[in-house]
Amino acid sequence: MPEHYVHRHVVTLDETNLVGNVYFAHYLRWQGHCREHFLADHAPGVLRRLTAGELVMVTVSCRMDYFAECFALEEIDVLMSLSDTGGNRVVMDFEFRRGAVVVARGAQTVACMRRTGDGVTPVEVPAELAVALAAYTR
Repeated sequence: MPEHYVHRHVVTLDETNLVGNVYFAHYLRWQGHCREHFLADHAPGVLRRLTAGELVMVTVSCRMDYFAECFALEEIDVLMSLSDTGGNRVVMDFEFRRGAVVVARGAQTVACMRRTGDGVTPVEVPAELAVALAAYTR
């Protein structure tokens, strides 16, 4: 069983700053891209519920630690694994690698919610998502 879900990203020029390295906030965007590709590959029903507005996944916290710079046209593997789950929350760990070099690490907590007339209310993590993520528990 794989330990990580892997999403490959090729850095574009628009993701770099005037110095030529990747602007720090793009790593957080790449976490989101990895999450969305995971849903498309392993929990398409959850993705359909999100796009239909039946389910909302709210990012409640995220963090990043940076170890090395990345530059345009480099291939970066974004590795995602499940760190924890409980109630309506999922905690994912992310590792960013250029080849064998770990360039950054991050984490993200999302809460599963349902829209109501008064806003949003917590809901359990959908079973399809829980099963899909369980395969990537470290």
